[in-house]
Amino acid sequence: MSLDVSEPEQQSRQIPASRVRRPRGPFTPVWVMTALLFAASPLIAPGSLSGSALNSMFPFAAVLAVAALGQAFVVSQGGIDLSVPGAMALAAVFVTKVPELAGIPVPIAAALGLLVGAAGGLVTGIAVVRFGIAAFVVTLAMNAILIGVVLQVSGGFPGSADPSLSGFATGSVWVVPNLLIIAVVLVVATQWLRRRSVLGRRFMATGANSAAARLLGIRTGAYQVSAYAAAGALYAVAGLLLAGYLRTPDILLGNTYQLSSIAAVVLGGSVLTGGMSNALATGVAALFLTQLNQVVLAAGATTSIQLLVQAVVLAVAVVLRRLPLTGVLRRLGVPRSR
Repeated sequence: MSLDVSEPEQQSRQIPASRVRRPRGPFTPVWVMTALLFAASPLIAPGSLSGSALNSMFPFAAVLAVAALGQAFVVSQGGIDLSVPGAMALAAVFVTKVPELAGIPVPIAAALGLLVGAAGGLVTGIAVVRFGIAAFVVTLAMNAILIGVVLQVSGGFPGSADPSLSGFATGSVWVVPNLLIIAVVLVVATQWLRRRSVLGRRFMATGANSAAARLLGIRTGAYQVSAYAAAGALYAVAGLLLAGYLRTPDILLGNTYQLSSIAAVVLGGSVLTGGMSNALATGVAALFLTQLNQVVLAAGATTSIQLLVQAVVLAVAVVLRRLPLTGVLRRLGVPRSR
């Protein structure tokens, strides 16, 4: 006796196509929150999604995304980096003051700024990993050193970026700002390396459980140190881009990116104890925070209200990450995906 199962099989294959797939994972809330924010932006602040508003928002979102990407490297290894302002400010000084003082071309000065940023991160990583000093202490000290160098080199006065750098930073391809293109390339490349390359998977395995990774023969110390070096280089990139965009940047232009870079990492779903991080979600979180600030500012809110809104958003994001979405969606009647 045989059973004809062709029809049920065909029906079961068609079921998933008609069902709504549920969002899953700790990186989902930031996508939902960003979509809701952009949907509500015209209602809260009319004109916040106009072409001019987006063109003025995207470059700052790109700079924050690059800085947050560097912070995510460190957080994925269970650390924290408080040297963001110093690294960004020093890189900005390299392309605004150093060419004038030392008489070197801007491209060479920019390359030196990147190397100094990476070197500062390397020293920080060695101090944290090899000598066991708390990351909070080391990065705070490194930030003080970098700010001191900035004040010494600049003399306390800002410089102006070269017109070629400013032209590139403020330019666009078609209607897409150059800074946004750079940020997207860096975010996508980082995500691909983490998920698809052997080095990336070993890097994430080290952050998840360094003891287990060490037993598997992974040189965990090298990966942990490289996280700080990569972060320093990315902070320098963010500082270079911001200096070019602002043309005459403040000598301490990175101060506002200290907490916002950490906030973007948290909103992006990264776990502060390490091992779980998503570059795409971090980039979306940077876009969310920048648009949120623009909407709140356009709505005429004071600085205190802006800070309060950011605090509430962070709290909501943390709650959403712990919320059992499966049970909530079941109560709302959303069918289960296969």
